Amino acid sequence: MKSSDISNIDISNFLPHRNPMLMVSSVLEIDENSVATNFQIADTCIFLKNKNLSEAGLIENAAQTASGVVGQTFFDKNDVEGTGNKLVGYISAIKRIEIFQLPKVDETIVTKAKLLSRFDTGEMTMCSFETETFLDEKLIVSSTMNFLIHEV
Repeated sequence: MKSSDISNIDISNFLPHRNPMLMVSSVLEIDENSVATNFQIADTCIFLKNKNLSEAGLIENAAQTASGVVGQTFFDKNDVEGTGNKLVGYISAIKRIEIFQLPKVDETIVTKAKLLSRFDTGEMTMCSFETETFLDEKLIVSSTMNFLIHEV
């Protein structure tokens, strides 16, 4: 899927998550090795702690963002509705995470993920990502995580 094709795509068609677990508002850019998303923090978010997005919410946002890189390869390029497949992904390891700041309700974060490695077994994909989350261009989270992604 080309970056120019993503402006009208409903990301919830491609992630198994639904509100209140959906932690990505939209995809800003995506290619075969990287992705950028945004997420506006609503006061209804289940990952709030004292009007801030919690550490668990930041991790879930990074995971949902990163899964888009590998996840897109399970769909036909012309499938803009996400009807051609259903995927499940799991965080298999958080290798490193640094959280510098918790964003507040009504703020919008931008999360970027870069594919570090990928191994396809035919039934499952094992992959590793580096992620960074920004608030007003200030780095607030940096992580490296491993995932397992498979069709259901």
